Amino acid sequence: MKAKKKILHKRIKQIKLGQNTTVAQLVEDMKHMSIQARNIGQCAHVLENIYKDKSRPTVFLGLAGPLIAAGLRRVIRDLVVSKAVDVIVSTGAIIYQDLYAALGHGHFTGTPDADDCRLNDLKIDRIYDTYVDEEKFWSTDQYCAKVADKLPPGNYSSRAYLNALADTIDDEESILYQCRKLGVPIFCPALNDSSIGIGLTEHRVRGGGLVIDAIADNMELVQIVVKSPKTAAFYVAGGVPKNYINDSIVMGYIYGMERGHDYALQITTAVTQDGGLSGSSLKEGRSWGKIRKQAKTAMAWVEPSVALPLLTGYILGKKLTKQRKRLKLDWQKGKLKCLKTA
Repeated sequence: MKAKKKILHKRIKQIKLGQNTTVAQLVEDMKHMSIQARNIGQCAHVLENIYKDKSRPTVFLGLAGPLIAAGLRRVIRDLVVSKAVDVIVSTGAIIYQDLYAALGHGHFTGTPDADDCRLNDLKIDRIYDTYVDEEKFWSTDQYCAKVADKLPPGNYSSRAYLNALADTIDDEESILYQCRKLGVPIFCPALNDSSIGIGLTEHRVRGGGLVIDAIADNMELVQIVVKSPKTAAFYVAGGVPKNYINDSIVMGYIYGMERGHDYALQITTAVTQDGGLSGSSLKEGRSWGKIRKQAKTAMAWVEPSVALPLLTGYILGKKLTKQRKRLKLDWQKGKLKCLKTA
């Protein structure tokens, strides 16, 4: 009976909502619920530990999936502005669609039941239940090419090119704009696998000499890891960004360093059973040394258009980053000369 009482000592709390319930309060209460609500609450708990850590972990935000199309542009932008993230590793599509919006083009409400052949005739592209203007995509591709045309020929990391791209726009709502303004590096290790890559292909076809150097991304990311006292990974979905954030840790051995992330959390709908990286558990990551044995981790299987606003609302609502100092990174020709708090 004593063993039974020990197991049955903590009751599930029935959530209470009122007219004045905030997002932060809702997520706080989710910690005491069950199933994915509890997992969201546990992710929030990991975030709280990250921002309370006096060692000031460097936070890597991995972004994959149709996040801008889903309506999360401002949410991601606010994570940057509020000092919640220090480094972004993203798919090219997300950054491209941020640029597309910064140039004044829109995402429009659609339906997954659309007549896609008719949409094709009208030059309308569909992202599940969101529409974009293909002709505006073409002009945005060309914009990427024209920016490359004006840069000196040579090898560029994705960070260096995206910083130059960001320097040409002036939109306070833009992720690119805010990252350039605030010194938050953005990496797109598979930049060619996006419409930005299409624009850079056009640049190359007409004789341009700008080359995106993928290994330069590796070099720059691992330098950030090596110079950070601790690291934290916040994976939104999975894909290439998750892998590169992990590989930046593994590559530390090149500099004689073996350590995993001190904190890690992920929101995704990818399954673990297919063995793919996107749904692989953070526990599995410990076997590779990507996640420290003692790391605080949490994982919620909740689609990011729902999960990310909840966790961002928790960060902002509880003012977790109010006293957090921003990182300053001093880059000189791909060398990270200095990483310190501003």
